[in-house]
Parts: sequence; C-alpha cells; structure tokens
Amino acid sequence: MAAGVQLNALDMRSLADLKRLARDGNSPEGLKGAARQFEALFLQMVIKSMRDASPKDGLFDSDQTRMFQQLHDQQMALQMAHGRGVGLADVIYRQMGGKPDPDARSGLDPQAATLAGKGFDVASIPRRPAVSAARAAPEGEDGSVAGRAVALGAAVANGVVTEVKALASGTRGFVRDVWQHAVDASATTGVPAQFMVAQAALETGWGRAVLKHADGSSSHNLFNIKAGSGWKGAVVELPVTEYANGRAYTEKARFRAYPSYAEAFRDYARLLTTSPRYADVVGQTDAAGFARSLQDAGYATDPRYAEKLQSIIGGNTLKVALSG
Repeated sequence: MAAGVQLNALDMRSLADLKRLARDGNSPEGLKGAARQFEALFLQMVIKSMRDASPKDGLFDSDQTRMFQQLHDQQMALQMAHGRGVGLADVIYRQMGGKPDPDARSGLDPQAATLAGKGFDVASIPRRPAVSAARAAPEGEDGSVAGRAVALGAAVANGVVTEVKALASGTRGFVRDVWQHAVDASATTGVPAQFMVAQAALETGWGRAVLKHADGSSSHNLFNIKAGSGWKGAVVELPVTEYANGRAYTEKARFRAYPSYAEAFRDYARLLTTSPRYADVVGQTDAAGFARSLQDAGYATDPRYAEKLQSIIGGNTLKVALSG
C-alpha cells in the first residue's frame, strides 16, 4: 500500500491489496501489510475497551451516535496503525522473520526512524506467556506469512485482553473487599465512602501494593499511615520516597501494621477525627475540597497528591468498580 494514500476503514480495496500481497509467498510487503492491519485491529480493541468503560447515559447517547462513534474509532485506529503506530506491527514483523530496514523501523514507517528502539516491544512487558503462546501459534490456512502474522497477533492480543480483564476484575475485587469498612468509617468521619476508597486505591495501587512484612504477609495498611513514637502496635519498616521543596528523596520509615482492613479503616477514621491538623478534612463532601484539605494538612509530601486523588475519585475506574 503506497505511502501517503488516504486510508478508509470502509474501503474494501485495502483488504484486497493485503490479500494480493499475501499471495506472494514470503513477501516482506505482505508481512508488513498484515502486521499493520493487525496493529489497527489491536488499537480498535483498546479504543473499544475505553469506550465500554465510559458511562453511556449521556444526553446524546443513542444507537445512531454509537454507530458513528464505532466508525470513527475504526478509522482513527487505521490511521494510527498506518502512521507511526505503537510499534506492535514492528514486533510482529520481526517475530515472523522480517529483516530490519536500516532506514526505518522495519520499513513500516520511514518517518519513524528516529524512534527506533523506543516503541512497543512485547518482550519488554510482563506478558511472556502470551508471547510464548504466540511463537507456537499455528500457521494461517494458506501457510503464508500474512496468515502466520495474524495467528501470532491474535495470541498476543488474547494475552493483552486477558490482562486487562484481570486488572478490571482485581479493581472490582478490591473495592468489594473494602467497601463496607469505608461505609463504617464514613459514619464516623462524615467523608463519603468512595472518597476513602479512592485514597486507599491511590496509596496502594488498588490493593496491589499494600506494604508487606519481611515474611510476605500483608500489613493491611491501606493508607500508608506512619508509626510515630506513640504507636504501640506492629510495624513495617522500609525505604520510601518523600518530597521537600519540590525535590524527591528517599528515607527509611516505619509504618503501622494491622490485623485486617477493617482495623486499618478504623485507625484512619480515628486519625482524621482526633488530630487537629485534619479538622478541615472531617465532614468534607466535595471531592476537590477533600483532596486539597488532605494535602494542605500535610498527609503526603507529593506535590500532586490532591490532583491524583481527585482524578481517582472522579475517574471511570472507580465508577465502574462501584457499579460492578
């Protein structure tokens, strides 16, 4: 397919060109074309997942607008893949034996030569099982490189989709595990339960990075509350990143450890309601006010803490998890 041609998602001649190239046996052009087409398909899947995670109760939402949106997304994915793309076509091309082009990223996009080595690379992300399965994928029906590329790409895509689904499931599971504790803490603090769940998500990466003891057991410290001199319970000690005058530095810190998430929320509620420094946080029902009050009180030294917390409170991830 010639460079500079305006691509159209509804133009069947694009598919005919790909089939023609695939008939040329192990033609590099056929493999490049198949790789580009798969990257477009992959990008469509990513965009569709984003759309599915967005609320669909807007004023102008209808079957007609959704059809238009789908066609627009298909065209956008096609343009992205046949432009600089995300590098997936390059990976597929190389995995199937394509020879690197010294003047471009495997000849897929001459304008992207300066980005060589900086694009998407399957080997650099934690999806090794998907890649292994892809390498063992069967050939296409005609045994062509284009057919093998599609088989390889499908295996990689299955791995990506599986990981996305697992991540979404893990997020919903985290919210489900802590929700009732947040509701109980809300009755004490006057802060909406979803605000506290969002803060726990920010502090622990949706529960995936809760501080652990040396033996690997959880500290259940969802809010990363430090253990001061007055703390008599168990602790976890480890290096952390802090900020001073806009600069990051590392120090060793002691954090409180709890027997359960329920106790973590109770201690968090006690901290907010008994410490004078958090007087402006208690009773906050506005997301921006809650986030800003926490940062102004010195809860965290990250200069973007309030911004990050507010984005989680108002973000689709939390909304979808709460509706699941």
